[in-house]
Amino acid sequence: MTSLWRVDSGRLIPVTKSKLDTERQLEEWIERDPTMLDPDLMIIGRQVETGFGRIDLLGVASDGSLRVIELKRDRTPREVIAQVLDYASWVTKLTTPDVHRLAEEYFRSKNISETFAQRFRSTFDTALPDPLNTTHGLLIVASSLDPSSQRIVEYLSEVHGVAINTAFFNVFSDQDRVYVSADWLLDQQSVIERTETRTKAPWSGIWYGNVGEGPHRSWEDMRRYGFLAAGNGRLYSSKLELLNVGDAIFVYQKRQGYVGYGIISGSVIRARDYTVDGKPLFDLPLLQPNLKHDADDPDLAEYLVPIKWERTYSFEQAKTFPGAFANQNIVCRLRDQATLDFLYDSFGIVR
Repeated sequence: MTSLWRVDSGRLIPVTKSKLDTERQLEEWIERDPTMLDPDLMIIGRQVETGFGRIDLLGVASDGSLRVIELKRDRTPREVIAQVLDYASWVTKLTTPDVHRLAEEYFRSKNISETFAQRFRSTFDTALPDPLNTTHGLLIVASSLDPSSQRIVEYLSEVHGVAINTAFFNVFSDQDRVYVSADWLLDQQSVIERTETRTKAPWSGIWYGNVGEGPHRSWEDMRRYGFLAAGNGRLYSSKLELLNVGDAIFVYQKRQGYVGYGIISGSVIRARDYTVDGKPLFDLPLLQPNLKHDADDPDLAEYLVPIKWERTYSFEQAKTFPGAFANQNIVCRLRDQATLDFLYDSFGIVR
């Protein structure tokens, strides 16, 4: 069970757990910002008619796979599991033209002027794949599941390789503020990787990482001091923990291209504790001092993974080509052979 405290004058004050007025409110939040579930997700349908029920939310990932998102509502846990599996039987039959049609209908209903292809590129910084829906995933959204239902989800995912998981959301009220926390029944990255093992090319052993240049981090700081950063929530920063010392990684900046190749040289560390030649990073000149944001908050702080850069480029020199692999994950396994071949050549790496 998730609990929350507020620190007030050195004392821990429990924050009261509350309830949403309706689960429709949570559905609207996810629709507006699906990154609260997954950074690599774009919504292309809401209350999608299947002929035997309506899918609460339908999403697409940067690799063109679909995501069925179903809220528990007033159904029993077993009923919602059965329902989401039933919807999966419908989604698996969707063709690429079907997905285009559903997305375009949804965008028209929301007065979104972009086409599906334009929206996809602006969201993921990559071209819309063809074909679409080569795989799909199932996400159940609930405040809790009974132990029996949890065992069913675990069995389907871990034994049969079904890409199914449960996201638990809890709401807390603190005076005039409302907080929403999220947690997973299973590690979502492991669920995705089990599916990829069955449906995609073997992993190259090379990782993909996102630079995330912006108001909290600078690529020039990362190049100069040897790290990759992520923060603003453990949902994001914890992904760095997938990387192990000795792993190779290419890093990408959205709308620019690939800008770095290096070898992981240390374990993930909170930014405030990172040192360079014995000197604290926070005492060194930083182009983006906001890297120090929420430094004492273990959830919101920036975390870094040390990297020995073998070759880096400025954004102006970034390497890319039409159709190059890119997505919004903090890190993920790089499997696309065309992208790997291009990067080996562009970065002068001997295979």
